[in-house]
Amino acid sequence: MLLNREQSGKRWHLRPDGPPKVTGQLQYLTDMSSPDMIYGKVLRSAYPHARLLSIDTSEAEAMEGVHAVLTAKDVPGLNRFGIATPDQPVFCEDLVRYVGDAIAAVAADSPERAMLALAAIRVQYEELEPLDSTDAALAPGAPELHPHGPGNVLHRTEVKRGDAEQAFASCAYVVTETYYTPRQMHAYMETEGGLFVPDEAGRLNVYAATQHGYKDRMQLARIIGCPEEHIRVVSSPIGGSFGGKDELNVQPYGALLALRCGRPVKMHNSRKESVRAGLKRHPMKIEMQTGISREGILQAHRVRITADTGAYATLGAPVLNFCTEHCMGPYVIPHVDVEGVSVYTNNGLSGEFRGFGGNQAIFAMEGQMDRLAQMINMDPWEFRRRNLRQKHDPGPLNQQILPTDGLSQVWEALDRSDLWQKHLHPEEETSRPPWIKRGVGAAIAMHGAGLGYGIPDPAGGRLSLNAEGKIEVAFSYEEFGQGLVATLEIMLCDLFQCHTSDLSIVIGDTDRVPHSGSSTASRSTTMAWMALQRLQHGFRSKLLAVASEISGIPSDNLMTGPGGIWTKGQDSSSLSSSRLVAAYVELVQRGETKDWIFDTTFHYPTTPDHVVGGHYLYTYAAVAAEVEVNMLTGETRLLDTRHIVAAGPVINPMGYVGQIEGGSVMALGFTLTEDAVMQNSCYVTSNLDTYLIPTIKDIHTHLEVEAIEDLPEGDAFGPRGIGEIGSVALAPAITGAIHQATGVWVSRLPVPREELTRAFNVFLPEGVKPS
Repeated sequence: MLLNREQSGKRWHLRPDGPPKVTGQLQYLTDMSSPDMIYGKVLRSAYPHARLLSIDTSEAEAMEGVHAVLTAKDVPGLNRFGIATPDQPVFCEDLVRYVGDAIAAVAADSPERAMLALAAIRVQYEELEPLDSTDAALAPGAPELHPHGPGNVLHRTEVKRGDAEQAFASCAYVVTETYYTPRQMHAYMETEGGLFVPDEAGRLNVYAATQHGYKDRMQLARIIGCPEEHIRVVSSPIGGSFGGKDELNVQPYGALLALRCGRPVKMHNSRKESVRAGLKRHPMKIEMQTGISREGILQAHRVRITADTGAYATLGAPVLNFCTEHCMGPYVIPHVDVEGVSVYTNNGLSGEFRGFGGNQAIFAMEGQMDRLAQMINMDPWEFRRRNLRQKHDPGPLNQQILPTDGLSQVWEALDRSDLWQKHLHPEEETSRPPWIKRGVGAAIAMHGAGLGYGIPDPAGGRLSLNAEGKIEVAFSYEEFGQGLVATLEIMLCDLFQCHTSDLSIVIGDTDRVPHSGSSTASRSTTMAWMALQRLQHGFRSKLLAVASEISGIPSDNLMTGPGGIWTKGQDSSSLSSSRLVAAYVELVQRGETKDWIFDTTFHYPTTPDHVVGGHYLYTYAAVAAEVEVNMLTGETRLLDTRHIVAAGPVINPMGYVGQIEGGSVMALGFTLTEDAVMQNSCYVTSNLDTYLIPTIKDIHTHLEVEAIEDLPEGDAFGPRGIGEIGSVALAPAITGAIHQATGVWVSRLPVPREELTRAFNVFLPEGVKPS
């Protein structure tokens, strides 16, 4: 199915948050205010690595309009946070480890006065040499950044099977390459911030962006030293996240200041502070050696992954696990030797980011496949087909996964695409200047969904009829631009044959929703669909039973529909929801029925094999890309892209296309322009004025998305999430296209223009001048 309005034949659902967003009417969490609010700001370290000798806050505390100045001694509970490993101090006590480390926080009458108070805080440091690279951190004798914990190594991974060393000795061809990927910014439009409001009952209301409100509540309760139920977290709507707001950011400071002052506190990071303190994509070095037989069959694969996680853990360990799982690609390789290490440095924090380590791994693995195909003079797409895992083969970690035909389906669809045919039959370049070259490349990927085996991955939902007569669904997921609310509307309208006006959707409020797990890992759509499948039958039966009591019509002759309950048949009539609610309340008061709220809890499906982090459900994609390379400047332009995705039924066509388009643009930046450069563990790229995000001029005009909706008979897991699959395979498709155009292999992202121009060695014909 080609996903556009003319060809899909599916209903394109208007996003309920679309009009208020494009008109500026929507109130994001950072837009909120309170009449009595004050403003919070954080003092961050002057150095990436230093001993903290003293902090003098007396001058700041004496300033007019300053209501509180907090340091480590003012944290009543745990002075640490971290979604998986709580190793990051709320306020530093004796050592600072990166330029985003918090030293103190202030609350004042205005943002300007708060900034003046920060400037009045006197801090004495003993500056230390920063560990500005993983090599420096792993060097013998390097100072330990976490001496009472893991030292400078956060996490190690290992996958071994067969005998890779012996297998390499018998390989006919071997490719050895080292790949480097950048420190990419999430670049969400809404920077970190929110409003923190203590109420008269002693509870704290937190209105701040996150992808996991219940996790935030748990972490804040530990910091404050109170029961979790004393905190309410409202976490939607969000102006972009992409993983970057999955971890606490301003929440500890806003919460502590609000409780100290007894007043609402607003916090909102500037872009420069967001760059300085916020999460980035893990920069990685991936060393690969891959060997094949004379017939082009993979035999051996050796990988060494080194990830720079920065000063603190965040989700560095799970990211490395995911990268390790995906660095073998969707291929059958009998002999594997993979090791990974995630290293603490004094660089900026690396953590959760769309693709979650898959982008780095797939770029490297697909690069190996292209190089091997050229070595044996074989079409690179045919070479992939010969080595693809089959439907019932185990997953990359030799774990049991759900069998589908998705991998072969996306391969076949791309093979017959017009865009890939351009690779097989390149155009003559007679109409272009001789220094402009074009090429087409392709890549294939399988991408795990959910958190993986052994990691708590709860899910659930709630369905009820509310006091307004609306069908109310409640999840703890967040809407951060991915179109979740529209997808939920479509699911509910399809289930109950109703209108959107009959619905009430409640998300992202810990006081009003059940614990549905996080809005991460491409899991929300699948989990919501599975929850509704579990809830719909009991809920519908209750509705029809009550309607039958009211109307005297057997429930078998009733059905849900627009506005309420309808009789079946040609002479259908309706019973409005408001009348249904009134009658139901009367029945409850008479004690003739029990109160009802339909809840379900379950866990994301995981492999039955005991492989920590191993996934069970995968989404599959094939991507082709056409590029144009200017051989004089090294500039690469993406002209055309084809994404073919096998992710089960398409619920929301507009959202589906939007996710693939958005992921593709993010991958374009990852490939060609984006890198948050650091020198001596300080950001050279300190704002968006020097950070090159793709703009509308950089985005090609033709992007086609083809959805393969087939699922095996009896598949109980429904639509798969596609929030990440559009971002993970474009980079190797582009670099493959660059190679066809120029003959240059790219192993470092973003693509280094200067390396390309040096390698091109351009000779123009006599008399020809570049325009």
